[in-house]
Amino acid sequence: MFTEEMLRCCESIMIEVCDDFGAVLVDFNGEHDHVHLLVHYPPKVALSVLVNSLKGVSARLLRKEFGPHVGQYLSDGHFWSPSYFAASCGGAPLSIVKEYIESQRRPG
Repeated sequence: MFTEEMLRCCESIMIEVCDDFGAVLVDFNGEHDHVHLLVHYPPKVALSVLVNSLKGVSARLLRKEFGPHVGQYLSDGHFWSPSYFAASCGGAPLSIVKEYIESQRRPG
């Protein structure tokens, strides 16, 4: 469903949401059906709350901006899957994690 334009908009939205939490979106990329984020967030922030906000705000604003396009891909009415994957990368060099995120094939 994601186009290059949608991914740029999604990244901007997620930067703002992270700012609201005192977090930093270090890196962002996406493919046609999912996104990858590298986020540095303070320990006082519950990861599940941050993720729910990222997904909720982005879903609302992306539907508003790209409604007709998005509508054709939603069979169950949900923009994002209810699940997510999160991993700590405290031991891995950030350059390796960033390289992985940047290597994702963005839609043309």
